[in-house]
Amino acid sequence: MEDILKAFGITTEQSGISTGNNWLPAHGAEITSFSPVNNKKITSVKSATREDYDLVVAVAQEAFKEWRMWPAPKRGEIVRQIGVALREHKEALGKLVSYEMGKSLQEGYGEVQEMIDICDFAVGLSRQLHGLTMHSERPGHRMYEQWHPMGITGIISAFNFPVAVWSWNSMLAWVCGNVCIWKPSEKTPVTALACQRIVADVFAANHVPEGVCCLVTGGRDAGEWMAHDTRIPLVSATGSTRMGKAVGAAVGERLGRSLLELGGNNAIIISQDADLDMSLIGAVFGAVGTAGQRCTSTRRLIIHESVYDSFTAKLVKAYAQLRIGNPLDQHNHVGPLIDTAAVDAYLSTIEQIKQQGGSFLVEGGVLTGHGYESGCYVKPCIAAVENTYAIVQHETFAPILYVMKYKTLPEAIAMQNDVPQGLSSAIMTLNLREAEQFLSQAGSDCGIANVNIGTSGAEIGGAFGGEKETGGGRESGSDAWKAYMRRQTNTINYSNSLPLAQGIKFDI
Repeated sequence: MEDILKAFGITTEQSGISTGNNWLPAHGAEITSFSPVNNKKITSVKSATREDYDLVVAVAQEAFKEWRMWPAPKRGEIVRQIGVALREHKEALGKLVSYEMGKSLQEGYGEVQEMIDICDFAVGLSRQLHGLTMHSERPGHRMYEQWHPMGITGIISAFNFPVAVWSWNSMLAWVCGNVCIWKPSEKTPVTALACQRIVADVFAANHVPEGVCCLVTGGRDAGEWMAHDTRIPLVSATGSTRMGKAVGAAVGERLGRSLLELGGNNAIIISQDADLDMSLIGAVFGAVGTAGQRCTSTRRLIIHESVYDSFTAKLVKAYAQLRIGNPLDQHNHVGPLIDTAAVDAYLSTIEQIKQQGGSFLVEGGVLTGHGYESGCYVKPCIAAVENTYAIVQHETFAPILYVMKYKTLPEAIAMQNDVPQGLSSAIMTLNLREAEQFLSQAGSDCGIANVNIGTSGAEIGGAFGGEKETGGGRESGSDAWKAYMRRQTNTINYSNSLPLAQGIKFDI
């Protein structure tokens, strides 16, 4: 890992504040990143004070004045080069993501691939930032709409996807003409330092103004500065529902815009007409991938009573074959939780399941001994519950899978929807009528609804996000770019008179 840190120019102790290739002195508290893989120190990062933060914002404001005037295709060319650089650094950055966050190496590589994919998407988008042309009711007039950049996009990212979600926001924001200030999770600051180095080198080679790509490392206070800052018209925040409510309230109070990607409590309905072998793959990966620390992780399986016994037997057998250990070993399926606080939440949830009447098909617990010295490795477990249990209504960021029975599809859909969150959902069925019912207006109330794939693993081509306590935001593909721009309606009078709309007469 020392070679990877050296390759990215990351020292044992360094500033976590940058406006591009310019790393500014930091005067805040020291944040030390420890790997959940082995509890070893990766590096220490100096965080920002309010004065440091204000300096970065001022630089970003000046950079926006120039960057917004660059033609969008030229901005897209810069993002294309970032994609090339990420391809060159995919192996090293993927390993760093895996080591600092704890997800499997394959998932670490996959996260970097998501960054590459969104770069490709954004490059094409840079030539498609189009508006509409409308017919005017007034003769000799033309109406149309266009989209302009907003200014500074503030990005608050979470530990579980330490780099991919930042890239979803930044690549789109950049081609739209915005500048970005990124506050990464204080649990995973090192991957942010690496990304800043990669992007800053590309920007410097293309003479991009200093301040288009900014990094501010800090804790909760840095996120609060951003949320309350009237100089930042858009704040995109990924994290817990509790955090999102605070950010949304602060940004809303000043009439700014927030793009919120918050908690999930995702379910897969296993129909009596499902391909059970295929369903097993989606359910297991969804439940244990990233050790259950995805917002799209599968939390609940709603299984038809006729296949409940046979499918849960397959689940138990599959769980017995899971290999838990160092995520850099590609033979392992499951790595550690992010830290011991996450382990405590996992153990507390297990106790609450028991207290509320649940029983375990696969028991959980903390792993100890050789290879598990960090204290962050836990056993993925399966609990038979009722959807109405208070703990089932809550999102626990851990590999705990709830299973429950249903009789009819309307009952299953009602159970699927009967939680506060509304991010991702899926049905496993070969019955076309069931699939269409699930996707209908009376079906899933989530932002993502899948048929015959799991809840986890969204592609960047579609808009990503959810409803209810998931926050309502949309990132990544489709027309999510509009969140980073302001719409302007234009009317041009090319006649020799000035008629008023709605036939109003005003003669002077």
